This record gives sequence, C-alpha cells and structure tokens, in this order.
Amino acid sequence: MATSDRIVFAGTPQFAQRHLQALIDDGANIVGVYTQPDRPAGRGKKCLPSPVKSCAEAAGLPVFQPPTLKSADAHATLNALRADIMIVVAYGLILPQSVLDTPRLGCINVHASLLPRWRGAAPIQRAIEAGDCETGITIMKMEAGLDTGPMLAKAYIDITAQQSGGELLNALAALGPATLLKVLDDFERHWTNAIEQNDEHANYAHKINKADCAIDWQLSADLLARKICAFNPAPVCFSQLGDQRVKIWMADAIESTNPAAPGTIIKADREGLVVTCGQGALRVSRAQLPGGKPLTIFDLLNSRAEAMAPGRRFEMPKLDAPL
Repeated sequence: MATSDRIVFAGTPQFAQRHLQALIDDGANIVGVYTQPDRPAGRGKKCLPSPVKSCAEAAGLPVFQPPTLKSADAHATLNALRADIMIVVAYGLILPQSVLDTPRLGCINVHASLLPRWRGAAPIQRAIEAGDCETGITIMKMEAGLDTGPMLAKAYIDITAQQSGGELLNALAALGPATLLKVLDDFERHWTNAIEQNDEHANYAHKINKADCAIDWQLSADLLARKICAFNPAPVCFSQLGDQRVKIWMADAIESTNPAAPGTIIKADREGLVVTCGQGALRVSRAQLPGGKPLTIFDLLNSRAEAMAPGRRFEMPKLDAPL
C-alpha cells in the first residue's frame, strides 16, 4: 500500500507491540493507536500502560483507550482519523460492524494460528495442548464473525517437542511482523486474492480458565505433558500435594506400567518426580511451592525430600481455593 495511506493500529500485549514497532520502523503512516485502558498489574496492583501504549507514546503517536468501541463517541473519534486501513493484533475488544466499515479499505487482523484451525482467544496454547505439529500466522480480513474472515496470507512454523507456550509465542511474535509487512507491501494483490475459510476445519480455542490448569492425573501422561508446556509461563498448571498447592512448570511423559493410583509419586531423584497417570507416567522436572519461586526438582528435594517422597500422592485441587 502507499506510504501515505493512513493506518490505525489496535492492540494491547507484547505480541501486538512487536507488530506496532515493525510498522514504525518501516515508516508506516500511523495516525492513531488503540489499546485497552491501563489496568492494575503486579503485586502492588499499580495501574500500568499496555506494551502497545508504551511503544506508541515513545514514538509520539496519538493513543486512544476507550473501554468499548460500541459508543457513538468512540465511533466519532475513529471516524475523525480518516483511516485507510485498521490493523488489529490481539486488541481484546470486539469491533462492531460500524467500526469494521469505517476505514476506507477495511480492517485486517494478525492471528496467531493457521486459520481456520484455531479460532478464538488462546490459539497458541490450544495448538500445543492438542499436539499440533505446526502452527503459524494468518493475516485475514475482519468481519463480524470471530476469526472467520477471508485469509490474505499465511506463514508456517513447526511446533517443536517440549516447546512452551511462551517460547512459541516469541517465535510467532517474530514471524508475524514480517508477514504483515509483506502483505502491506503488495496489499492490493493479497486483498483481491483472499481465500475463504473452510468452517468444517475450524476449532474454537477457548480462553484458558482456572479449571483448565488443574491437573487431572486420570488423564494420559502425553496429554498432561502437552498441557503443562502449553500453559507455561502463564497461567501454569497446578496440583495439590498434601496441604500445599504445587505449580508444575516442566514435565515430560514416560512409559510406566506401575499399578499405583494416578497421582502417586513412584520415584524422586535429581531428574525429577515420576508420577503415575491414567496412562503412562509424568516426570516432573520443575515445580513451585507456595511462596517460593520455580525450582528444579533436584533443588526442591534438597529441602523438601520428605514432602515429595515416593508414596505421596498428588490430588485434584479444589478450584474454589485461592491460587
């Protein structure tokens, strides 16, 4: 697209910030940046700007933080920017049809999945959890449906063994900006040749909740290992060991025919805790006790060997208890 075309950017987290910075570095004509309102964060619950807001302010770009885009005032503000295109990356607010229709060329979205494989809020984590071998970035036209618009471009990346959600997020945060810039460099061709999605191949990547993170030891070790990888570094899987809630940061699945009840520790050494599952066993190599920091099992056994001794049993935690 032309360097004079007026771009409005909408995004909130670090993933979106990487895309905004790429546009800034490329000399894009960004006339406004939308991001979610400042929210309390950290132990002190101090209101902090989003990564996108910090990036925009550092570049001297106007920032808008409406709590919703459905109001008449919000629409009037956007309309006054006279945008040619709106680029949306992990913004976190629903764009009503009136907003989708405002930019001259329309709105496009950068989605961290190979659509239509995973639509929705948590495509990175759900891809790992499901055991997908690859994922990627999709640039699509935005429409009223959730991640249902025609696809302008895709870029692919392998999901490697034991890759955490955070590691895959970082890889996609590097892939996305380059893909976006390629689309913008030849926008008319990509827009004209956009490919409709096949709804029959779509899955919904539900937002991760507390229940998702609670470890059910009746499940197979393979599934639990993928889940633990997917939810690292946030929100992190957890289980109950005696009176303590233990966060499980790293684990891998191993073969086991031990008849002990699922959740039972059958081995504890410097390599980790071997815990029986519904099928196979999980070797937990990194965990976190309440009030502490994530440590290797080798380090934890130096001071808590009795609490993690063979024969002790992890149980399904009560979900109404605080994390």
